[in-house]
Amino acid sequence: MADRNTDKMSNMRELFLKQHYGLAGAHSGCKICEWTKKSLRDEGVCYKEKFYGKIHGIRSHRCLQMSPALYYCTNRCVYCWRAVDKTAANCMDDVSIDEPSDIADGCIAAQRKLLSGFKGFSGTNIEKWREAQDPVNVAISLAGEPTLYPKISELVSEFKRRGMSVFLVTNGQVPSALSGMDEPSQLYLSLDGPTKDVYRMVDAPQLPDFWERLNESVDVMPSFSCKKAVRLTMVKGWNDNHFREYARLIERTNADFVEVKAYMWVGFSMYRLGKEAMPRHDEVREMARRLNEELGYEFRDEDERSRVVLLSKK
Repeated sequence: MADRNTDKMSNMRELFLKQHYGLAGAHSGCKICEWTKKSLRDEGVCYKEKFYGKIHGIRSHRCLQMSPALYYCTNRCVYCWRAVDKTAANCMDDVSIDEPSDIADGCIAAQRKLLSGFKGFSGTNIEKWREAQDPVNVAISLAGEPTLYPKISELVSEFKRRGMSVFLVTNGQVPSALSGMDEPSQLYLSLDGPTKDVYRMVDAPQLPDFWERLNESVDVMPSFSCKKAVRLTMVKGWNDNHFREYARLIERTNADFVEVKAYMWVGFSMYRLGKEAMPRHDEVREMARRLNEELGYEFRDEDERSRVVLLSKK
């Protein structure tokens, strides 16, 4: 079994390297976001900077997109752009666990290496490129399920110690990791199935008690004093209904924000879904309207390029 796991990890590492990830240690990595690249070329910024820039100091060209659990996830979501059939669902018990400070150092160094080629590109804003060498915000979300890393709370603390704002995204399948953890700047819960059957179909959970785990995380969310967001990735014809059930779960989280976002037809998801599963922005706006009829938040903003609508608690 150990040899099989080693071979699987080696194959995953090769795949990530081909996809231009920067690897750090035994189980972590980073990748330059497309919006970081655009910002470096003065071609726009991501919706997170647009939505939350003033709250958290988000700067697209100074963002580190990383994961401490690159090869591990409890779900194999149908809409995921990653090679989910190759990820492991266990709790990282087959690998030597790296320390948070080493992960932070390793990912920042890997990102600098990935950024090096931009210096010689004629369209690069050199002042932004220099600033990008020292990221000021980190999105712990890139691949895998970050809360499977057993020292996730300490990793959040490590990035905060470095003066960085921290966005942590979780699928809610490890509620024990959320209880009592050091709080990020903003905690995201991915909520892609409002009922047990829809969640099973869309998220393809690998743990038998997935619905109980999700609901436990939903009920832990209000204990966080930081900003909280619920993200709905909408796959047309799959999970773009049951808005009353969505609203009841969201109410229990006491979320400050709700992002209603279109599934994007990219990466490995194109082997699982047809392009027609990707909603248009006007369809996302209508989904947000229907959800808000049940929820009663406020329309705060939208970004047509990313096909996302932001609702904010009154």
